[in-house]
Order: sequence, then structure tokens, then C-alpha cells
Amino acid sequence: MGNTKIKQHYETAKKTGILNISNRKMMEIPANMKMLAPMLRTLDLSQNLFKEIPDEIGIYVILKQLNLSHNKLSALPEAMGALVKLEILNASCNQISRLPDSLSKLTHLKQVNLSDNQIAEFPLMFCGLKHLDVLDISKNKLTCVPDGVVGLHVIELNLNQNQISVLSDKMADCPRLKTLRLEENCLQFTAIPTKIFKESNISNISLEGNLFENKKIADIDGYEAYMERYTAVKKKMF
Repeated sequence: MGNTKIKQHYETAKKTGILNISNRKMMEIPANMKMLAPMLRTLDLSQNLFKEIPDEIGIYVILKQLNLSHNKLSALPEAMGALVKLEILNASCNQISRLPDSLSKLTHLKQVNLSDNQIAEFPLMFCGLKHLDVLDISKNKLTCVPDGVVGLHVIELNLNQNQISVLSDKMADCPRLKTLRLEENCLQFTAIPTKIFKESNISNISLEGNLFENKKIADIDGYEAYMERYTAVKKKMF
């Protein structure tokens, strides 16, 4: 991206608080972007060639939206924990295998998209974030949903297209969870906790493409209770 175009984007960002430098084949964040730190609320760095995000990302403390999708990232820096006003984080379509514990400090997060990465352990750092509505970790390498998931406050959790074979029954105790997506995983029928159907607030669960016929779900103890929740939600929509 030429200097003239950079200058134009910067001038726009000074007025709007929005900087979009996506799809520019960039490998490094421009050094003079630092001057925008006091006013930048939305930053789009998607569809570039970044292999890492430098620690200086932590200076953009009023950021509310950050798009890092479609790059070549293998990790996110600990400095991300400084973005305490962040509400939307999109780091999908990278090669991320490691997430910093500092993400637990981002108490204003509402939506996190980490789909299509290399994450092998459930990201428990998002537990306890009471404003987080949607967490998308689809198309990763998860094999297990551990008991720690009980601290997750999301309304929607997308775990489609992982390698999950173990599900904690603590998922049923997630206080706000309504939509649970588990399509195309490695779940045996016996691995589905009946408590999720019987005693949770979940009203929409997707289990297609696992190691059993989907029609067997109707045989699960608690299926009728789940269908009552499902039907009640559908009625409210119409």
C-alpha cells in the first residue's frame, strides 16, 4: 500500500475512529499507525500476510472492534489483554494454536470468532466474561470440552467441525447457554450427557455428523424436556 493511500486511510481514521487496511498484502503493521492510538475504535487488518501481531497492539486501549481474520497468525500476544474496551474480536482463518491467558481481562467482549484455526485445548480464559454472547471455535482441533466450561456465560457456542469425543456434563450448568453447535465431531452416542437435555437452558442443539444416527437423539433421557424448550423458543419467534 503506497504512502498516499496510507495517508488517506489515516486521515479518515482521525475523523471516524475506523481504520481499514485489509487485503493489502501487508506483513507488518505500519510504524506510524501508533499516532492513531488515542482515537482508534475499529481496526481491520484482515486478509493480509501477518505472521505475528506485535506487543504494541496493547497501546490501542480504546479499540472496540479488532479484525485479524485471514492472516497467517500462529498465536496472539499477551499484550491483547490491554484492550480492555474490546467488544468484538475476529481472528478466524489463521493458524492460531496458542491463546494468551490475558484475554480473560477483556471483560467487555461480546463476540469472539476463532473459527478455522489450530486450537487444540478449550479456551477457558473466556470463562467468567459475563458479556460474551457468542464464542465460535468451529473448525479447530478440540478433542474435549472440560468441566471448566461451566464458567462460560455465552448464549451461543459453536464447536462444529472439531474432533470432540468427550463432553463435560457441566455444559448443562452454563447459565446463559441457549444454542450449542456440535456438528461433525467424533462423539459417540454414549458421550452425550443426558443432563444437557434434561436440566439445561439449551433450546437448540445441533449434533448432526457425529458417530451415531441423528434420529437416536430422540431416545436420550430428557429429550422431551429439551423439545419443550425448543418449541417454546420457536413459538416466540412467530
